[in-house]
Amino acid sequence: MRYGVAALSVAVALILARLLEIYLVTAPVSLFLCAIITSGWFGGVRGALLAVALSVLAFNYYFVTPIHSFAVSANEVPRAGIFALSAIFVGWLSAAQRSATESLRDARDQLSKTVQELRTANETLKAEDAERRRTAEALRQAQADLTRVSRVTAMGELTASLAHEVNQPIAASVINANSCSRWLAGDAPNIEEARAAAARIVQDGTRAAEIVNRVGLLFRKGAPKRELVDVNDIIREMVVLLRGESAQYSVSIREKLASDLPGTMGDRVQLQQVMMNLIMNGIDAMKDVDGGREMTIRSERAKYDQIQVSVSDTGVGLPEQQDQIFKPFFTTKSHGIGMGLSISRSIIESHGGRLWASNGAPRGASFHITLPVLRAPELEASAG
Repeated sequence: MRYGVAALSVAVALILARLLEIYLVTAPVSLFLCAIITSGWFGGVRGALLAVALSVLAFNYYFVTPIHSFAVSANEVPRAGIFALSAIFVGWLSAAQRSATESLRDARDQLSKTVQELRTANETLKAEDAERRRTAEALRQAQADLTRVSRVTAMGELTASLAHEVNQPIAASVINANSCSRWLAGDAPNIEEARAAAARIVQDGTRAAEIVNRVGLLFRKGAPKRELVDVNDIIREMVVLLRGESAQYSVSIREKLASDLPGTMGDRVQLQQVMMNLIMNGIDAMKDVDGGREMTIRSERAKYDQIQVSVSDTGVGLPEQQDQIFKPFFTTKSHGIGMGLSISRSIIESHGGRLWASNGAPRGASFHITLPVLRAPELEASAG
């Protein structure tokens, strides 16, 4: 096609030049140059070269003396040479312009293709991000539900202990109420003794309400709430809550709590769940062993601005698969679901701490927790 365009353009230029030769002396040069430009634009470098060659031959044959001969007389050499150089320059310029235009068009097409690919990739990324967010939200919800199920499962094992803990203040309230009635029923009512008995009733009722409220918090479903907590208070609360369970299996619990222990930011209910799980595991590990059944709960200030809590027992010790105990659904209990330690570790790690285990000496096991100390700026922000 490029060669056909070149031949046709030169032929048309030649015909017009012959027809206009009578009227315009310079018509051949302009017409041939137009033919070369056209050939270069549509046919590229090769079309332009063919048009230059044909135009030079036609120009020399028809318009340079001697006419109808390819030979050039001496006085026509400059004219023929200038025409040939002009034809070559115009042809090269036209072909270069065509090449540049094609390059720009290709670049534009490539850019449009790249933009389309980027749009497609962006839409894909948006869809993947939305799906990832939905998956993460579903995972968080599943973890929250699983944590609550673990709490409920553990609380199911504490029914007898809770009944014992609640019955004690209720029974004391009944005794104090009878005493109060006797102090008031005599011929000379003893108001002071009756008032003291009534105060003891209030204390016992408050104690029972606190036990029930503490159990309700462990059952409650809701978003974690971070606040300033005293780890020693959490330990004492769980020891009181599990007093009946430990007494049932003749387990003595010793508390060695640092008096100057700083506070930490955490979710009180979640940290209660961790302590309850560790104490329950220790009691469960000791209930079938012979000899002393002692549990020691220690709190202390550790290195690197951390609080360390250790729960040690004299039970059967860690299983042979010691590296598996924190994995989900791994359990050595016939009635266990294998989620307590896994959830406990997740809770501690979400608080910026660590949970690990070690064998005791000469027997038993120890579970260790570290939590970050609440620093002065954080303490001021919490107080604010």
